[in-house]
Amino acid sequence: MHRKLFTLKEANDLLPTIKAELANLQKLSNELEAQHTIYQILKNKTVDTSSEPLFELESRLEFKQLEIKLFVENFTRKGVLLKMIEPGLLDFPSVVDGKEVLLCWREGEERITHYHEHEDGFAGRRPHPES
Repeated sequence: MHRKLFTLKEANDLLPTIKAELANLQKLSNELEAQHTIYQILKNKTVDTSSEPLFELESRLEFKQLEIKLFVENFTRKGVLLKMIEPGLLDFPSVVDGKEVLLCWREGEERITHYHEHEDGFAGRRPHPES
């Protein structure tokens, strides 16, 4: 399977779109967590587990999970590796000095300025030579 490799400029040009999508994904994830908590409370208090409110909430949870899955798949289709939703952590496959690496962006950073090798992970981040 062919993997997209980003230049630093391509990754930074895509970043505003990716940030907006990440914000939507984070919102959905937080909503899912809140609804799941409500579901657990309701489920523990309800004797009849086939009750309509419980069923409706289950349906909303399943739909929210599907929405989240589609967002994650969209990152993958673009070639972006979603490492963490909260806080956002993204990797963009790239090449630096002839070696395949991952351009690394963490939520709160204005633009991508660091990279790391595949096996080093976030802890091995180094400044990109072009940044």
